Amino acid sequence: MAKQLELWRSNFGWQYASRNNNQITPEDQRRLVKDWGRILTHAVTPSPESVLEVGCSIGRNLLALRNLIPRIHGIDPNTKAVQSAAEMLADSGVVVQEANAFDLPFDDQSFDLVFTSGVLIHIDPDDLSRATDEIMRVSNHYIVCIEYFSHKPEQIPYHGREGYLFKRDFGRFYLERYPGLKVRDYGFLWQPLDSSDNSNWWLFEKMI
Repeated sequence: MAKQLELWRSNFGWQYASRNNNQITPEDQRRLVKDWGRILTHAVTPSPESVLEVGCSIGRNLLALRNLIPRIHGIDPNTKAVQSAAEMLADSGVVVQEANAFDLPFDDQSFDLVFTSGVLIHIDPDDLSRATDEIMRVSNHYIVCIEYFSHKPEQIPYHGREGYLFKRDFGRFYLERYPGLKVRDYGFLWQPLDSSDNSNWWLFEKMI
């Protein structure tokens, strides 16, 4: 756990966030809002009134969701990224704070919807369940997972580093670890069809 978490807390994590800062354009936000409209189509019974993004970086998703869901929170382990997100979202009612996926500073069932976007891929497989257990704990109803896909678990070099990017079938992982989950919808965000990224996504509902 420490190896990956320390990387994202470091200047490397801030450099990543800074690169993403260039993507916060009106066109990027339009695509993100469109993506979230598609993902949330079946999250209607009940409609989520609160959301938490685990690993929000500079807040691109939070910005896109601010007019879709009333109460929005984000957490990230990188201090500078949190500060940047808080500045961008100032006066919007969105709350951003420094924390990590392994120890979410919230009570059980605090949010109607909890999600990650490009975060679980950076968690060592041996530690993955620690993060998803926390996501399950603080979710009251829905979980959204937006991550890169592979039919079998595999590690891929990340910016010349080993042990920092892991692909797998995250949907299957959730269902096998948490039998009380139901798949409400799933799909693929494909940039050539006007999406914000090339990623698989799953919308789960907690049935128990």
